[in-house]
Amino acid sequence: MAYADSRGLPLSTRSEQAAQRYREGVDLLLSFWPGAQEILQQAIDADPDFALAHAALARLQAIRAEPAEAKAHIATAAKMAERNSTAREQSHIATLSLAVHGQSKKALECTLAHVQTWPRDVIISSLPLGAFGLFAFSGMADHDQARVDLCEAMAPHFDADDWWFLTYRGWAHVENGNVGYGRNLTEHGFELRKANATGAHALAHALFEHGAGGDAEALLDDWLPSYDRSGTLHGHLAWHRALSALERGDPEAALAVYGRHVKPAVSLGLPINIVTDSVSLLWRLRAYGYDVPPDLWSEAKHYAERCFPNAGHSFIDTHMGLLAAATGDTSSAGARIDALTRLVEQGTLAAGPVVPAICRAALAFIDGDYAKCVELLQPVRHEVVRIGGSHAQREVIEDTLLIALLRSGKAGEARALLDHRLHRRPSPRDSRWQVELAA
Repeated sequence: MAYADSRGLPLSTRSEQAAQRYREGVDLLLSFWPGAQEILQQAIDADPDFALAHAALARLQAIRAEPAEAKAHIATAAKMAERNSTAREQSHIATLSLAVHGQSKKALECTLAHVQTWPRDVIISSLPLGAFGLFAFSGMADHDQARVDLCEAMAPHFDADDWWFLTYRGWAHVENGNVGYGRNLTEHGFELRKANATGAHALAHALFEHGAGGDAEALLDDWLPSYDRSGTLHGHLAWHRALSALERGDPEAALAVYGRHVKPAVSLGLPINIVTDSVSLLWRLRAYGYDVPPDLWSEAKHYAERCFPNAGHSFIDTHMGLLAAATGDTSSAGARIDALTRLVEQGTLAAGPVVPAICRAALAFIDGDYAKCVELLQPVRHEVVRIGGSHAQREVIEDTLLIALLRSGKAGEARALLDHRLHRRPSPRDSRWQVELAA
C-alpha cells in the first residue's frame, strides 16, 4: 500500500504506523508544539529505513540548536535515501542537509528550486520563511518582499484551509506592510489549529503591527497557559506580552513577565531567542528611562557570552553589541566590533557594515553622545532590515535612533520619524513621545 504525507506527497515507507507518526510529527514540528521528537522517533522505530523521518528529526534538532544530533540524523537520512526514495525525497534530504550544515546560501538556492517542483513539501518550503528563515538571515534588504513573492507563488498549490500555509503567508504580508490582509490570514490559520505556537506567534505580530496591543495581551494571556513551558516559543511569546505592556507604559508589568518567562534562568527556549529577547527588552527599558536591576543585565551577559562568544551571526552580533554597551564592557564591545569589521572586509558577513555601525552607535548612546549615535545610525537606518529577525525585533534599533534624535535636540528629524511610525501603526508610546516633542 502507498502512503502519503499530510499534503498528499508520496512517502517511501511500507509501514502504516510510520507514515501516520510522520504526519503527526511533522505537524507538531511545524507548529513548534511539544512532542514532535517522540512522535518522529516512533516513526523511525516503526520503519528504521524511513529516510524522511530521519530528515524531519534532523530539522527539529537543527531548530533546537542541537547541531551534532541534526548532522547525524541527516547523514542517516541520506544513507537510507540511497536504498529507497523518490526524486522528491532525495532533493528534500539534500537541501535540508545544506541547511543543517550551515551552507545557508546554497540551501536557499536549492530550496527555491525544490519548491518550484514540490511546493507542498512543507518542511522544505518552510526553510526560507519566518523571522529566522533563510531569507531573513540572507543579508538581503528586500527579504520581506521575497517572502511574500514566494508565498504568492505557492498559494495556488495549497488548500484554502491549510493552517500552516495561512500562518506563514499571513505573517509574510504583515512584515511586508500589508497588515490588515496578513492579520486576516493569520487569524484564519490560528482558528483552524489552536495548538500551534507559530500561529499564535504570527497573530501576535499582526496585532502588534496593527496597533492592537490590548488584543495582543488578551490573546497571549488566554492562550499562553495552554502552551507548555518546554515549548520552543514559550519564552518568546511571553516577550511579546512584555513588549505590549512596555509600549503602553507599564514597565513593572513588562519586568514581571520578563522575570517569570523570558530571562535566561527561567526560559527553556532557543539560545538565540533567550539572548535577543532579554537584551532587547532590557535595552528598551533603559533607553525609555526606566530602572533596570543590575543583576538582570549580569545574568543576560553571563548567558550570552557563554552561548555566543564569537562574531559572525548578524542578528546575534547586533544584540551582543547592545549588551556590551549597556553593561559597560567596552573591551568586549571593541573586540566584537573589530571582528565584525574584519568579516565585512572579507565579504563574509551577510548583513554587511550595518552590524558594526549599530554596535558603535550603542556605545555612543550609553556614553550619552547622542549626536554621535545619530551620526552612526542615520545613514544605515534603512539597512537594519539586513540583520534579519522581525520588524518588532528590529524596532529596538529605530527606537534607539529616535531617542538619540530627541536627546540631541534634532526635533525636526525626530518629528518626521515619529510621524512615519504613527502613520504605519498606532502606538501609545509614540503618541506620548509626540506630545513630549510638541511641548
